[in-house]
Amino acid sequence: MQDLNDMVFFAEVAERGGFTAASRALGVPKSRLSRRVAGLEAKLGVQLMQRSSRKLSLTQAGELYLRYCVEMREAAQAAYEAIAQVQTEPRGTVRLSCPVTLAQSAMGPLLPIFLKRYPQVHIEMRVLNRPVDPIEDGVDLALRVRTQIEDSATLVAMTFGVSRLVLVASPDQLRRQGPVLAPADLSRLDTVSMSVGERRSSWRLEGPHGQVFVHSHEPRYVADDLMTLAFAVVQGTGATMLPDYMCRSHLKDGTLVEVLPGWGPPPGITHAMFPARRALVPAVRRLLDFLSENLKVDGSYDFAG
Repeated sequence: MQDLNDMVFFAEVAERGGFTAASRALGVPKSRLSRRVAGLEAKLGVQLMQRSSRKLSLTQAGELYLRYCVEMREAAQAAYEAIAQVQTEPRGTVRLSCPVTLAQSAMGPLLPIFLKRYPQVHIEMRVLNRPVDPIEDGVDLALRVRTQIEDSATLVAMTFGVSRLVLVASPDQLRRQGPVLAPADLSRLDTVSMSVGERRSSWRLEGPHGQVFVHSHEPRYVADDLMTLAFAVVQGTGATMLPDYMCRSHLKDGTLVEVLPGWGPPPGITHAMFPARRALVPAVRRLLDFLSENLKVDGSYDFAG
């Protein structure tokens, strides 16, 4: 009997346009996928794909076969999800992605509590600062913090709250280089930044009565981790934008000062994007509900078990 996994492998390679993307989504080595698809073609006695160094395309037989492979895969997934819904105890592996700062400040403390509550559930979290597509990258949930929620025909969103970025500096820096009484005064300050283009970065600030000011600057210090930059700001290296939940304690104890209160970028919406059917799986559903109850983007977390 034909190995049905080979049909799934073929469908993933065909739909994702290549072995590399399918390997990433399935968690299967590229070399193994290539061997399995080649073996499938040998068993069927027909070529399913035209391969070149730049492009992969389906033959006429491949297009016909793909329709049946997709139907088989979707039927198998529906059967799995139907069984999952009748399970009384959530179980299995939930795969999610999360931005670095959100992982360090919120998800890190919360997930051990979730796992203690549901001992049959396993978590695999990818912590990275890049856009993640749940379907293409093979995750159940993609956690995001963005000013707008993506309008998607294949994904749904669950929001957890709103946070804002605060322009902060140390009192020592403001004594040396300030004061900053108007947006134009920002040119006096050294800055630190997450990323730059051609050695410069820019902040788009919205102020009272719909005013907008774009501050272009050349940071003294660039790092792709906000926690690292926060140390530099506290030490007076330069001003930067930090999430309110990351700098609240520093503002309270006076080690940081908000620069230009009333001015800032649009708030960020903390949310999860996921295929609608994944929310039917009990482990995924329980994690979404848990985050909805406990994930607070205002800097406080409910650690009640």
